Amino acid sequence: MATDEQPRNPNGARRVLVTGVSNYWGGRLATALESNRSIEAIVGVDSDEPTREFGRTEYVKVGEQHGLIEKIVRAARIDTVVDTRLKVDSVRGPGGGPPVSLHESNVIGTLNILAACSTADSPVRKLVFKSSAHWYGCEQDDPAFFAESMRRRHPPRTAIERDVVEAEAAVDEFSRQRPDVVVSVLRFANVLGGEVDTSHVQLFGLPLVPMIAGFDPRYQFVDEVDVVHALEHVTMRDLPGTFNVAADGVLTLSETISLIGKRPLPVIPPWGTGLAAAAMRRFGLSLPAEMVNQLRFGRGMDNRLLKATGFHYRFTSRESVIHLRERLRLDPVSAGVANPYRYEPAVEEFLRHSPNVVREPGDSVGREDAAMFDPSPPVDD
Repeated sequence: MATDEQPRNPNGARRVLVTGVSNYWGGRLATALESNRSIEAIVGVDSDEPTREFGRTEYVKVGEQHGLIEKIVRAARIDTVVDTRLKVDSVRGPGGGPPVSLHESNVIGTLNILAACSTADSPVRKLVFKSSAHWYGCEQDDPAFFAESMRRRHPPRTAIERDVVEAEAAVDEFSRQRPDVVVSVLRFANVLGGEVDTSHVQLFGLPLVPMIAGFDPRYQFVDEVDVVHALEHVTMRDLPGTFNVAADGVLTLSETISLIGKRPLPVIPPWGTGLAAAAMRRFGLSLPAEMVNQLRFGRGMDNRLLKATGFHYRFTSRESVIHLRERLRLDPVSAGVANPYRYEPAVEEFLRHSPNVVREPGDSVGREDAAMFDPSPPVDD
């Protein structure tokens, strides 16, 4: 049974480790957590350097070797680990990369993170795992809405689905072996937003959006803001179990395309869909295998369990699509204007530790996401 208890740490402080801090979700979560004064320390780890500037978060360049992660956990007395590394988009964006490297990170990497938290005397008392609705798959005989208690009806069809199922199985095994650790798993619906780059964002960015002829599947989205908000919500509360994260409301694909201001193009044949999708890649359109079945059958998720813990979505599915529409309108104007952040170790060391730096009140507060999130627990309706 999910509860909304506060941390058991002395004076309410948490010491948090965020894995995958150089990726979009890990970086956004770290900057959001920086504004919460009940968090005593935030450590971010990744094998790649950060792509955004941090305030209080201390970045450590390290891979997924469980021995090194365990040393950091012990040395910093980490009590909460948030694993944001899972990559579920086989084209590019937050989950870019070829399938082989994805499996190495998704499954082997997850096992290594769990091993680093598994010793009997580990200080870790909470694990938050960012998962995906791909755990459910997409099939013709699926229920209207998947609840967290339901099982998959069919074996995984794609490499990404297999990765998600295997990674969650490892987390479930860890939970059984370490009943003293609060384990929270979040399964996210398709993400849209003003900054995030996914296969569906690329699909909806086309002048004419291809559909499978004869199919108009149901879609449920979650805005990028609510992804970070959900991770922060679960990080700051003891909420054991699995939770769907999908906004209120369901849209058909044709409704989604219309809301964005595009036109549908039902050119993908209903038979031999995989071959047709492969042929379209030669024209610059990449449809991941896990997306093809969703374009045929769609998917709905029951989101009531997370809302029962006091979580409130900022955006509905419809509003998430409108948020994306505004971004797509501005993309041609802002192309080439962005000045991406580049991590420079010497500069970061100077800014953090030099006595010559003049520090103003609030300098250590996360700059990007602080205004979006209320660090105090929400009141249940």
